[in-house]
Amino acid sequence: MSSEAVRPARQKGFLGFVERVGNLLPDPTIIFIYLIVMLMLVSALGAMLGWSASLPYSGKEAPANVQLANGLLTYRASSLFSADNITRLFTEMPRTYASFTPLGIVLTIMMGAAVAERSGMFFALIRGSLRGTPRRYMTPLIAVIGMVSHHAADAAYVVLIPLSAVLFASVGRHPLAGIAAALAAVSGGYAGNIMPGQLDVLLFGFTQEAARIVDPAWTMNPLGNWYFILGIVVLFTPIVWFVTDRIVEPRLGTWNEEVDEQLRADLEKGELSADERRGLRHAGIAALLVVAAFAALCLWPGYTPFIDQDAVGPIRLQPLYASIIAALFLLFLFTGAVFGRAVGTIKNSSDVIDMMREGVKTIAPYLVFVFFAAHFVAMFNWSGIGPIIAISGAEKLQGMGLPAPLLLVCVLLLSSLLDLFIGSATAKWSVLSSVVVPMFMLLGISPEMTTAAYRMGDSYTNIMTPLMSYFPLVLVFCQRWDKSMGVGSLLALMLPYALCFMAMGIVMTVAWVGLDLPLGPGAQVFYQLPGHIRP
Repeated sequence: MSSEAVRPARQKGFLGFVERVGNLLPDPTIIFIYLIVMLMLVSALGAMLGWSASLPYSGKEAPANVQLANGLLTYRASSLFSADNITRLFTEMPRTYASFTPLGIVLTIMMGAAVAERSGMFFALIRGSLRGTPRRYMTPLIAVIGMVSHHAADAAYVVLIPLSAVLFASVGRHPLAGIAAALAAVSGGYAGNIMPGQLDVLLFGFTQEAARIVDPAWTMNPLGNWYFILGIVVLFTPIVWFVTDRIVEPRLGTWNEEVDEQLRADLEKGELSADERRGLRHAGIAALLVVAAFAALCLWPGYTPFIDQDAVGPIRLQPLYASIIAALFLLFLFTGAVFGRAVGTIKNSSDVIDMMREGVKTIAPYLVFVFFAAHFVAMFNWSGIGPIIAISGAEKLQGMGLPAPLLLVCVLLLSSLLDLFIGSATAKWSVLSSVVVPMFMLLGISPEMTTAAYRMGDSYTNIMTPLMSYFPLVLVFCQRWDKSMGVGSLLALMLPYALCFMAMGIVMTVAWVGLDLPLGPGAQVFYQLPGHIRP
């Protein structure tokens, strides 16, 4: 059965409202075109009404297009219809697109990840990690693998979720419980992982663009949420385990079906071949060599390209943080190539190049989306509205005296609400970050902490909406085991996970701020403005 064959009944109540509104929304790319038009109109209105905002500034030179007088840095709204801005829009269009930070990040990592995916390594890793799992520990292992599998992009949805159902059924457990546990981890735990990966560098690319509204020298740290996302894995895994084994599976009842021929065939598909096992061993050695090479470039006496010897404190590691993107590219490339060579999916260097090309082809829709997102972010900066909103909003929030945890919970909940209607994490963050990141920086909250709160809110809501892009596919997986499953049935199945994740996400965010825990190497909860800027 294909996903196109599913014709779920329309929902009523709140879920029906979500479904109807979501279906009315255009493609994210079209949304950005509308946003650009609205931004141009708002900028013209702001320039006509003389919108402005000021900050105390002790520096001698003001940033470009900003006025400095009597120790005040003043931002004024600039109409995007002005001759200067229209000239800049058309003459700098290629540069605006090509210099957009997330674009280079995605292209770099995807070329490496494409080799790891198309060689079959990601699929083999997921299948191999679940084989021979004791019945009792199936759920927590699926939870951890589900959150780690975000590095494998779509492989988690296509491989892990149906495989979890098969494995549950093979040991007499209800297969729908296996699907629920896997979907909760893969989609509801989207913010969690053991190691930073593609999502981290992609989101921090937008964070960097936004943070530079306040501090042009701010540079992203791809490891800036490492401890936070690891904390999500640690805290969400017991939730998946408890909800699956104590709430979801008892409600589903006992699975009494016999292991039929189709189930046996599926189990055989899950078995790793001798070539795949050898390929994974070789890939593991390749991964260790890549890690060792980067470690040597940090620790080799007298030769440390990834350490800034002239700096003091954590900033000494900035070259290492900046190299993480290249490290992920090389890690995926070499491990995928070695695995492919072992299993026969790669026979020569031309196959590797072809896989890299195919990987770039698959993100063609993203390249189109980024063209408009890049121009929206650039035009937002040209208009001066970003700093004005950030400064004015920070002043009002400061006057209200709201504590930092509450402010971050507001970002988390806003992210959750938007996620019910717009699935793309990058599309939402490319808009929100331009406002909330600089605003919170002025309130002393770091860009890394704001990003962490956003991605937490963007995570657990995925399993609460039928508009999630893989929802129809998961429904097909469910209907193999229970023909009566519909949209409402699947949503009801996942609701306990979503509610528990939401509660834990809020508690975790508040506790992280209250305890002032580091978010990653060199990344803290609070932020200190540069000395020449005072809130």
